[in-house]
Amino acid sequence: MAAVDLADRSLLVAAAWLHDIGYAPELAETGMHAIDGARHLQHSGYPLRLAALVAHHSGARFEAAERGLTHALDEFTLEDGPVPDALATADLTTGPQGQAMTFDARMTEILHRYPPRSSVHQAMLRARPTLAVQVARTADRLRRTNTAR
Repeated sequence: MAAVDLADRSLLVAAAWLHDIGYAPELAETGMHAIDGARHLQHSGYPLRLAALVAHHSGARFEAAERGLTHALDEFTLEDGPVPDALATADLTTGPQGQAMTFDARMTEILHRYPPRSSVHQAMLRARPTLAVQVARTADRLRRTNTAR
């Protein structure tokens, strides 16, 4: 067993590269980068599954709830499984300059970057247990893959 099926690896890589595209100022519609990026990808003809992975990456449903944007996020299908787990792991074990970080260090960095009353800060506090499970599942899949070799 691999962390992600061979058939999904290209999709995962694309999602990892594109997950923060919604931060581009010219794409801002809702002000939530995950939704804005996903809408851009969808309108640009990218596969719907890719747009949905971008929309829901790294606990986006918690931020959408904080911002009152759940209805906008619901435009995209929430996927559960190895691909979104691996995407969250890639995002939450890589720092802002591309450096490797532990999950705990990355969460600390995010929480320090956003003020305590911000929607991102509050969302990440609520999302942390869920995100920790995603990262742990990916680590477990990788361990099992390496053990099987």
